[in-house]
Amino acid sequence: MNIVVIGGAGFIGSHLVDRLLSEDHTVDVVDDLSIGSLANLADARSSGGALKIHHLDAASGDADSLIGMRRPDVIYLLAPLPRSDAVAAAHARAFEVALSVLEAARRHRVAKVVVALPATAIHGHPAVRALPLKEGDVAELVPRGVRGVVAKAIIELLVTYRNLHAVEFTALAMATVYGHRSRPDGGVVSAFLYAARTSGVPVIDGDGRQTRDLLYVDDAVDALARAAERGGGLVVNVGTGVQTSINDLWAQLAVLAEGTTEPVHGPARPDELGRFALSPVRARIHLAWSPWTDLRDGLERLAQSD
Repeated sequence: MNIVVIGGAGFIGSHLVDRLLSEDHTVDVVDDLSIGSLANLADARSSGGALKIHHLDAASGDADSLIGMRRPDVIYLLAPLPRSDAVAAAHARAFEVALSVLEAARRHRVAKVVVALPATAIHGHPAVRALPLKEGDVAELVPRGVRGVVAKAIIELLVTYRNLHAVEFTALAMATVYGHRSRPDGGVVSAFLYAARTSGVPVIDGDGRQTRDLLYVDDAVDALARAAERGGGLVVNVGTGVQTSINDLWAQLAVLAEGTTEPVHGPARPDELGRFALSPVRARIHLAWSPWTDLRDGLERLAQSD
């Protein structure tokens, strides 16, 4: 297949590019390098696969022209949303990019768009009794914060383009993905690892008893790769179904990375999630996917990486 990966120089995107090249797909990476790095694609560039890298704004006319020339079978959109504390313009930009990509897909008759979105933004504040959380209908999604509102709007765009223009989609609601190449500010796992390695002081928001569903990057990429041909028209949770508290995460990672500093507890964030985990049942049925890396193994691999 011919595949365009938007955000392919980022953490998850670069791992996906490695996977696609190993399966002999032709891959074009589109990335403005505002967050991603060409260093993340070093392995891909040396693999000898059919890879081209384009330093482009995904919402630009040049990106549209590229999609028109390549006529990809699938477009992956992996960097649509900024972090939760981003300025308003960054959230507006995320919606602009998603709309531009879908419009390019419509014009150039791209069969499918696969989008990765943060599940913690899409699913609001679920009740503990509902965990691990199932997807439900798009209309039932209760977004959390501005980031969640934009994420839900992107999903509604996907549904609209499918209904009006026959652009197929799969939207993956991703758990907290961790692994090699994640930046120190790329999430709680990478922040903790950086603190452990540099003898820095890890800061835990609140009491640390809040839980997250932690997903190893190889497992996340496997779901993305399967979504190219499966899960049409669906929002699919990609997670382990297992809750891990922030305190337990630090305890495990500090031992593996030989960190000795005690964490500092700061104030809880105003919109903090209490407990969270995703049901992988729909992914098992529609993507033929299940997570296989338990947290201990994933953290060990991460701690041993450069």
